[in-house]
Amino acid sequence: MRLPRPWPAFLWRMVKRRAPSSLFGRSLLIIVLPVTIMQIAVTYAFFDAHWQTVNAHLTEGVAGDIAWIVQSYEEAPTPQRLAAIAARAQPTMGLSVALEPGAILPRGRRPVLIVAVDRSLRRALLERIDAPFWFDTARYPAYVDIRIKVPQGVLRIIAPKDRVFATKGHIFILWLTVATILLTGIALLFIRNQVRAIERLAEAADAFGRGVDLPFRPHGAREVRLAARAFLSMKSRIQRHVDQRTTLLAAVSHDLRTPLTRLALELALSEPGERIEEMKRDVAEMEHMIDEYLAFARGEGAESIEIVDVGRLLEEVSEAAERSGARLTVAAAPGLEAGVRRNALKRALSNLIMNAASHANAVEVVGRAGQMGGAEIVIDDDGPGIPEDRYEEAFAPFGRLEEGRNLNDKGVGLGMAIARDIVRGHGGDVTLARSPLGGLRAVVRVPG
Repeated sequence: MRLPRPWPAFLWRMVKRRAPSSLFGRSLLIIVLPVTIMQIAVTYAFFDAHWQTVNAHLTEGVAGDIAWIVQSYEEAPTPQRLAAIAARAQPTMGLSVALEPGAILPRGRRPVLIVAVDRSLRRALLERIDAPFWFDTARYPAYVDIRIKVPQGVLRIIAPKDRVFATKGHIFILWLTVATILLTGIALLFIRNQVRAIERLAEAADAFGRGVDLPFRPHGAREVRLAARAFLSMKSRIQRHVDQRTTLLAAVSHDLRTPLTRLALELALSEPGERIEEMKRDVAEMEHMIDEYLAFARGEGAESIEIVDVGRLLEEVSEAAERSGARLTVAAAPGLEAGVRRNALKRALSNLIMNAASHANAVEVVGRAGQMGGAEIVIDDDGPGIPEDRYEEAFAPFGRLEEGRNLNDKGVGLGMAIARDIVRGHGGDVTLARSPLGGLRAVVRVPG
């Protein structure tokens, strides 16, 4: 039986799903939300404790004056009495009084923006006047139309709005709105500066991962500068480690090449024979292994990025492969370009194409634009392929697949690893899939 989820936990998860995911959005929410809540609370307190109280006093005063007018007229409902009341009400109360003989009260009333004003006036008139009445606070910009039903018709009273309610309340709301916009603008400026520092740190880290030395200087808040200094320190240590590894392997390669060269020379001067040929093949394989070790350690990281024509690059790779005996067809979208390290990518594509050619009769290479931008190079072959659950194993350094298809018969299992390492160093990736030709498909994706 599934127990119901606790309401607070469910509410928290719902808020997390709808909350902004970026640091900029969350920081803005942290600052703007409290300011907005505070402004709403201040506005509510102003209307509830001050504005409505002032309006209540004003409407009670107007209702008292209107009640006096109605009572005075009903005591002697004559034109002379009405003229005397109007003459007194205009200068002393600011009210205009007129009788509409035989008229009836209107039924409808225009909608108002602030309902509390009508509610306060209605309450005051109900308390002071027993006769039916009607009023409209929205018909005239500066006046309120109030009508009282009397036996002779309708007594119409026009009152200035500033006598009925406080007309300057919207000024307070305007100042609150301006203050909120101003504070939000200042918050946007400061938050953007802090977030930009983090974005630049992320850009520098991403560029370093792709082998690009992007100029970067720590700035921003103290915590961001600490993280930036830690990144620069880590970058320096990694670069030093890579340089030391490359130097070490280059030295080892040099030291190994010297005796190998002597062995090759001795074998070349020896009498030809079956055993001599076998020894020559062993020496050649050892030289190839040393070259692969050194290429894997070096990673082609020192080469600069340039915009290359992908079609032309594929032609160069295919020409080199064909000279080695491979049979393949190449097609590329015209004008397809990508920002890459030319020789590094050429080596990666050569590894993949030669791997396909060594296990298949037909190889097809297609260059096209990627779905998310950049370039996409697809290499299909009709060879035996490899099981889908062993695709990632094929990229493991020094890995050799024994069944169906060995991805590096002549080497030490670094060809595919070098290819993926190079492409990932560009910010892309190499993936494997089943080829429509029946063999293996390798897809190389590099950013533009």
